[in-house]
Amino acid sequence: MLDVTNGGPALRTRRRPSIALRLTLAVTFILLLAATAALWSAWNYGIQAANEAYDRLLTGASLQIAERISVADGEVLVDLPSSAFELLSLARNDRVFYRVVGMDGETLTGYPDLPLPEEAETRAATAYETDYSGETVRAVMTTRQIAERGMNGNVRVIVAHTVQERIALARDIATKAAILVGAAALAIVLLAWFAVRYALAPLIRVERALLSRDPNDLSPFEIETPREIETVVDAINRFTRRLDRRVSAVQSFVADAAHQLRTPITAIRAQAQLAAGEESPDRLRRINKRILDRSIAVGRLADQLLSHAMVTHRTDSEPRERVDLRRIAIEAEQETRRFADAAAELPLLDLPEEAVTVAGDRFSLREAVKNLANNALEHGKPPVAIRVAAEGGRAIICVIDHGGGIAQEDRASAGTRFRRNRAASSKGASLGLAIAHEVAVSHGGELTLRDIENGGFEVSLSLPLAGDRP
Repeated sequence: MLDVTNGGPALRTRRRPSIALRLTLAVTFILLLAATAALWSAWNYGIQAANEAYDRLLTGASLQIAERISVADGEVLVDLPSSAFELLSLARNDRVFYRVVGMDGETLTGYPDLPLPEEAETRAATAYETDYSGETVRAVMTTRQIAERGMNGNVRVIVAHTVQERIALARDIATKAAILVGAAALAIVLLAWFAVRYALAPLIRVERALLSRDPNDLSPFEIETPREIETVVDAINRFTRRLDRRVSAVQSFVADAAHQLRTPITAIRAQAQLAAGEESPDRLRRINKRILDRSIAVGRLADQLLSHAMVTHRTDSEPRERVDLRRIAIEAEQETRRFADAAAELPLLDLPEEAVTVAGDRFSLREAVKNLANNALEHGKPPVAIRVAAEGGRAIICVIDHGGGIAQEDRASAGTRFRRNRAASSKGASLGLAIAHEVAVSHGGELTLRDIENGGFEVSLSLPLAGDRP
């Protein structure tokens, strides 16, 4: 998809569901589960209630029929009372069946194929379900004991009807329960929606505060929020403070770099203009020599500026890894050897047998040591050495030379960028100590400058050992 107005590709952003919608959907899903369980329970309760109600009708009718059973002339007589059928007629849409079984198992009256319960019981009334005439019927069997002269046994009375009314009653109970549960669930979902929107209102205030801010305003937010959102606001404030420091550092660095580069470039241009009009070979050689020295100084300045910018960028962006300072010393010595003059005396290495490990950024540490070594070769006196040691629970990597070092009054500001404004007049760029200082601080350590006993000067990075780093 192309953006016609700007002539470039337009990003298609997909709207993701909001927190309010997610919470509402979660509540709805939980309510659906609860409603399903409630409706299933309501249906079962309706069936149970309908069975209890209509079983009482069947029991009452069977008892009335059993009471009208008598014995005359050695025969069992059944006088069906009309009141029993009036009681059964309360189930208006159901068909009624009955059967009276004598003591010898013969059917005295009623439907002879109406099934008996699978296990006949002697208690007063037994309710059961069975299939009859192509339908499911619910039946109750009542037992009447006959004890007459010459006759002794049980007469069983079975009364049954179909289950349409029972199902209708259960359906009515379940429907009313469903209406009640649905109304309650809808009310809960609506209340949950408004509650979530109310609870998330502080996030909207934070969003509006962010959108209404000037792009250059990186001051902390002062917004009253609930305790759960305070961490979000604190995280935003910490980010803006880091961003503010980074922006300020970049702006200061750009301004200082522009000033530092402008002076030697102007001097080179002036010398080149003089060389263009000079006819004396001796004076021309001297001018070319000055142009060469200035060019070397500008090259070293550009190299240190890029190194400083890279170290500053990697301070917060690069993850820490376990680094052996012995390897850092070897790599720094190799870098120094690669760019040193052919006649220069290269630094020596003083490394322990055991590894000295720190948690850090390999590139930044190597740049720091390389700059310290270059400073020692440029401003100190040989021999120059790079030493690695573990002392007092700290990892030490230092550069030692046998010069006079930095004056005591200048050591407090030695780690400040561009502390001297003489880059155009020397081969150094006044950034080596600043780079080393920033690397030491970003690794939780410090940059130390001291005189050594037998004459000489030592600049060291003292860093936490990897096992002691928090």
